[in-house]
Amino acid sequence: MQAVILAGGLGTRLWPLTKQIPKPMVPIAGAPYLEHQLRFLAKQSITDVVLLTGYLGSQIEEHFGNGVRLGLHIFYSREPHPLGTGGALREARHLLADSFVLIYGDSYLPIDYVEVADRLAASQVTGVMVVYRDPAGETSVGSNVALDESGLVLRYDKTAVNDSELQYVEAGVLAFRRAVLELIPPHDPVSLEQQVFPVLIEQRRLLGMPTSQRFYDIGTPERLKAIEAFLA
Repeated sequence: MQAVILAGGLGTRLWPLTKQIPKPMVPIAGAPYLEHQLRFLAKQSITDVVLLTGYLGSQIEEHFGNGVRLGLHIFYSREPHPLGTGGALREARHLLADSFVLIYGDSYLPIDYVEVADRLAASQVTGVMVVYRDPAGETSVGSNVALDESGLVLRYDKTAVNDSELQYVEAGVLAFRRAVLELIPPHDPVSLEQQVFPVLIEQRRLLGMPTSQRFYDIGTPERLKAIEAFLA
């Protein structure tokens, strides 16, 4: 099983902290945030890892190297310039397996990733999106996903406010077949959320996988404190 981590974001909401270091290298609970993610993968015996780096990516590559220190085999694909999440994935096509788990480099969801991959393998869809129901607003992220009765993603909208149809939040972990690359346009930048997810949803090829485990992220200073408390 292969894990692919999107680790090329600018992290502008954490400036000035991320002015000198890339967002995934922000120190949390005694280690760079990305190290917590990688150790969690190693704990699940997921050792084939592709890091999609970009902004200040050399710092990530120099720190983790080939991953042997963590019991991993790490490969890198660095954006020559900002390509967006979809463009970064397309750039790494020569490294991707027939199916893989895709993880956002600024979020942490402590679940069994093998189960996500297994859900994809047992279905006919192209992608699986892990979603979390958060009526209490503990993640401080607005609901952005609606599922139909069969569990397929019916809508994905990060701009909606208080929309009763949107009952779930995307939790930062997905699984894809390599065929998803066919849906990524050749121009840049390309957003998975804005340009690829809508196509998968229209074609009924994106399955939702609800989890009862809340996710954490490092998107803002406030959320940074929450994940540090959790990891500590």
